[in-house]
Amino acid sequence: MAGLYYDEFAVGQVFEHAIRRTVTEMDNVLFTAMTHNPAALHLDEEYCRAETEFGSRIVNSAFTLGLMVGISVGDTTLGTTVANLGWDEVRFPKPVFHGDTLHVRSTVAELRDSRSRPDTGITIFLHEAFNQRDELVAICKRSALMKKKPQPRS
Repeated sequence: MAGLYYDEFAVGQVFEHAIRRTVTEMDNVLFTAMTHNPAALHLDEEYCRAETEFGSRIVNSAFTLGLMVGISVGDTTLGTTVANLGWDEVRFPKPVFHGDTLHVRSTVAELRDSRSRPDTGITIFLHEAFNQRDELVAICKRSALMKKKPQPRS
């Protein structure tokens, strides 16, 4: 199991995730089509070139959010999370374009024991995604219900 248990996290702990990912045109078009999002910003190159400040298609922000959190899972919550409780304060300060390579940093922002489930705790992560120029392209807080380390049986 690659993930950490709730009791293995510390507030302020930082994870610089080793996985990097170049976002492709196929990623964007497939994700956009699968989620039934007809926005021209993601699908129509000519519209974006002539009518937008971006000059070309931009990557669907829901894909960027999913990729950012997905990259974090192996180092943080793989096999030790009970449930994702929510994503808060989601922001996209700069667009992601086809060919951008993203890397992710996660910081443990808060920890608190669950009041209703004594074998779990709530970990709040601050996830940040950066492009190849180290520009912040996505940020969010994620609340995860995490398992506590199993106690040895006597």
